[in-house]
Amino acid sequence: MEAQPMEEELDLLGVGIGPFNLSLAALADRVPGLRALFCERRPEFRWHPGMLVDGARMQVPFLADLVSLVDPTNPWSFLNYLREHERLFPFYFAERFQLPRREYDHYCRWAAEALPDCRFGTEVTAVRWADGRFRATLATGAGTREVSARNLVLGVGTEPVRPQAFAALDGRPEVFHSGQYLERRGALAGARDITVVGSGQSGAEVFLDLLRSRAGDGTRLRWLTRTRALAPMEYSKLGLEHFTPDYTRYFHALPAPVRDRLVAEQWQLHKAASAETLAEIHDLLYERTIGRPIGSADAEILPGTEVAEALPGPCGGLELRCLHRDSGLARVLRSDAVVLATGYRAGRPAALEPLAELIDWDERGRFRVDLDHRVATREELTGGLYVQNAELHTHGVGTPDLGLGAHRAAVILNAVTGRAVHRLPTRTAWTSFAPAAPPALPAQGGAFPEEWNRAPSARR
Repeated sequence: MEAQPMEEELDLLGVGIGPFNLSLAALADRVPGLRALFCERRPEFRWHPGMLVDGARMQVPFLADLVSLVDPTNPWSFLNYLREHERLFPFYFAERFQLPRREYDHYCRWAAEALPDCRFGTEVTAVRWADGRFRATLATGAGTREVSARNLVLGVGTEPVRPQAFAALDGRPEVFHSGQYLERRGALAGARDITVVGSGQSGAEVFLDLLRSRAGDGTRLRWLTRTRALAPMEYSKLGLEHFTPDYTRYFHALPAPVRDRLVAEQWQLHKAASAETLAEIHDLLYERTIGRPIGSADAEILPGTEVAEALPGPCGGLELRCLHRDSGLARVLRSDAVVLATGYRAGRPAALEPLAELIDWDERGRFRVDLDHRVATREELTGGLYVQNAELHTHGVGTPDLGLGAHRAAVILNAVTGRAVHRLPTRTAWTSFAPAAPPALPAQGGAFPEEWNRAPSARR
């Protein structure tokens, strides 16, 4: 296919259209004169289609839409979506702060199909830096063409994680990631022993759906997790302040080793299941065993258990060689099918390879990202390269959270335009995450102030 002539230069090119770049497109839509284009290789907007299970709800309030926490009067808000679909009164009477996942997906598709700068079925296959501009090759069913842009924003999303322990089962249809759950659920029909691996929201929702759909058919269900307890997502009001711009700024200023340690320690802030889903699982098991022993539920929940190796069973099925982390005891479990609810991680898009040598990677091969979400690059690359949801290691647990999506998009938009297109708050949390700077010591003696030497009761 021959490349078509280069078109008009863009101010902003977005690669990928998930919720975060869609938020940027929605906010950019109201900026006069801004030349923007957002490209997605898929033919339409899809948000975790494999997990749009009936009854599943968002873990964030409806205000965590594309625009409202930055610009509540924006026509691409969820409330305006309800108005356009004549659903304001039903939503009002429903009195639910968290939306059904299917409704959030439909809302995003409504915006994606109407925003003029979004192009689906258009893949950015390569991006290079030449003559002071990003030069991107776009591929569609009609051929290829090139565009140039002053700024590039990567919003390609994350990739499913498949643990190394399951490498020997690659390609087996009865072992799949939870991201494919709805499309592959039918393949579980013949399984009489099903194992769900992973303690997060996806694992909880898959286990709950299987409990509902396989009730009474003799299927043995198992929920297996490495975490030592099925602790719920932290959802206290002050705990949620970790998902504010204030905490993002605090986290970004910490040394890299401290940031890496904190991300691992804070799993309950962003990787756990909701208390509501865990309660539904307990209620269902309780109802199922009325008048019968607890063990008659044909379901077991095994926290603190890690799959060390998964292999084809010698007599068919699958063999999971497990280790109980506290006791050190080994155990072999046999199952017919496994759903891996093992999360996602940021990937490096292949289209970025021509720029790889111009990016200043950190010692672990990750982006170095500043507070404006701009990636550090070599001096010769003077354009703005920005990322969305690829900066967990630099910006903390709020990175994948939809509640910070509009704020991050506004920060990027302000940086790209070089002006405050959106006025952003200076303080967003009651919590002071960083300690106040201590008072300066006297130059001559270096002694602490006299009042510090008094008893605590005297300093009140």
